[in-house]
Amino acid sequence: MKHSIVLITILLFTSLVTFVAADAPRPTTKPNILLIVADDLGWADVGWHGGFGKTPNLDELVRTGVELDQHYVQPVCTPTRTALMSGRCPGRFGPQALHASNLRAMPAGTMTLASALKILGYRTHLAGKWHLGSRPEWSPNAYGFDTSYGTLTGAADPWTHKYRKGPYEDTWHRDGKLFNEEGNVTELIAAESLTRITQGGDQPWFMYVPFHAVHTPVDTPAEYKKLYDGVKFHDDPVKHESRLRMAAMVAQLDAKVGAFVEAIDRTGQRENTLIIFTSDNGGIEGLTNAYIGNVLDSPFNSENDPLRGQKNTLFEGGTRVCAFVNWTGTLKPSKVTDPHYVGDWFPTLAGLTGFKPTEDLKWDGLDRWKVITGEDATPAPRSIYIAHSDGYSLRHGDWKLIAMKNGKEQLFNIIKDPYEKTNLADKELQRLSELNVLLAAELAKDNQVLPEDLKGLPD
Repeated sequence: MKHSIVLITILLFTSLVTFVAADAPRPTTKPNILLIVADDLGWADVGWHGGFGKTPNLDELVRTGVELDQHYVQPVCTPTRTALMSGRCPGRFGPQALHASNLRAMPAGTMTLASALKILGYRTHLAGKWHLGSRPEWSPNAYGFDTSYGTLTGAADPWTHKYRKGPYEDTWHRDGKLFNEEGNVTELIAAESLTRITQGGDQPWFMYVPFHAVHTPVDTPAEYKKLYDGVKFHDDPVKHESRLRMAAMVAQLDAKVGAFVEAIDRTGQRENTLIIFTSDNGGIEGLTNAYIGNVLDSPFNSENDPLRGQKNTLFEGGTRVCAFVNWTGTLKPSKVTDPHYVGDWFPTLAGLTGFKPTEDLKWDGLDRWKVITGEDATPAPRSIYIAHSDGYSLRHGDWKLIAMKNGKEQLFNIIKDPYEKTNLADKELQRLSELNVLLAAELAKDNQVLPEDLKGLPD
């Protein structure tokens, strides 16, 4: 009898511990959130992937944080930023959100990550590239940011701060008001971010830093190029010089992230600051410079090996990016190999901070906090739908379908074939059919019509 009572007691205690572990409470103090988005950063541009760029600060944050090894984004910038801010697939808002656009991506009044955190009492700041509407009336301040600074457009010359010739040529702004300023874009963006990070006060802060680095035009101050003295990137002097500029820009990006961490440490905020890092899409391996200024073309630029493809493609090299999350004292070092989507960040941070929508925001993203912390080590398979102007991809479990609008379907087992070398569409007909059903369901949710008030406006 005694043995039975003891056994029952042990079983009850074990069940209680298991229950508590499965539903471990989230932090009660709202953390500061530093969300950094690199621009066009390739898989093999960084040190922790064995790349050519010197990234000691990023490498250390990966080593001491949670590496997100299969973090998916859209293949170009506007769509990724739309998903990041809204938690929704960009096609839900219309075709203007599926390519690099100067039109307003989301309707006025859309609940964004910034506006949600503002409701919770956060100071909300953006320093960098917006690219969700290039007119001043579509600035970040209209979407939940207390302050904004940088460019409204998708890129700018690092020295002139100009965009391409046309109606959006002048794009450098503060809070939606255009102005002129001297200095290197990356240095200016970092300085603005540091001011906001260290300004003090009792409110938690959300600092969104969508860097222009390492998007074309590729150039940096000379000090970052000197880091590669003696390194030969290519026998062709033009290609060597091109890759040197790219490597220097990667190093500059890394140095600025290091400065953020140093400031957060120095001001005693490290254990209450969540740091998230991602790129908006994969790198582009060579390109010409279409922006107003004197920066040279980049014939030998980014690197995505061993992933297939690059920016503006639906292969892994275009949509699977360098990403991690770091929170000293809260997150233990680990690597998460379960697929994560850029649209997951809004619902994940909403759950973490206690934001409860008063209406259905129709999120496509999922709250992945338990996956990030390791509490959920075997999450259920989920679909990641990525729409592009020229086609679609859908990842579900181990499988990925690419369906171009004018081309043959491609099916890959990403776990067995991560570099997408073997198209199994002709052999796995049942699997192909299943993924096409899932894809059709996602396509049905997209809005195929350009909003009426955007018709006729320059893109």
